[in-house]
Amino acid sequence: MVADDQTVVREGIVMLLGLLPGIEVVGAAGDGDEAVALVAQLAPDVVLMDLRMPRCDGAEATRRIRSEYPGTQVVILTTYADDESLFPALKAGARGYLTKDAGGDEIVRAVEDVLSGDAGLSPKIQRRLLERLSEPAPAPAPVDPPDGITAREAEVLGLIAEGLTNQEIARALHVSTATVKTHINNLFAKTGLKDRAQAVRYAYRHGLVQPPGSAIT
Repeated sequence: MVADDQTVVREGIVMLLGLLPGIEVVGAAGDGDEAVALVAQLAPDVVLMDLRMPRCDGAEATRRIRSEYPGTQVVILTTYADDESLFPALKAGARGYLTKDAGGDEIVRAVEDVLSGDAGLSPKIQRRLLERLSEPAPAPAPVDPPDGITAREAEVLGLIAEGLTNQEIARALHVSTATVKTHINNLFAKTGLKDRAQAVRYAYRHGLVQPPGSAIT
């Protein structure tokens, strides 16, 4: 089945598909709502879905089809290959993604791939996904120290939570042991902490240090 709001484009895709081996077109829709209704009526194996359509766009139509009619797979066929189009469509449940410069062989291959349980992605989309996966993750936002403790006091608290002694903290921060003790006294006074065990729990609770074995993903 084909879903595209532009009549000329929709009819052209239907005509092209009719010439391809192993493909039978059972219906065509002009927007997302009509696409969902036709899937309910015709139960096609695959929908070639445009994204930018009135009333109900392709991503929302894909989400509804995959939720209500899981026997129908969706391959996006669109002009757009930007992240704002690609990733919402894949998250909605599309198993394939092609741009409208795809040839007939590429469309057939994508349809066969999704019917066999694979992803029907064009080489361009595969490259974009790999690029996205290889991009470094954004650094976590800095945590504002609670209870009025300073950034340096929070740093000392984090090192306490890591099990460092006052002498080791002093060496790590290139300050004297007396200065470390002053920071500890200040942060204990501000937070009401009684001992280092409480300090460790406080640091974990307020996100000042990652618990052992945790990982940022």
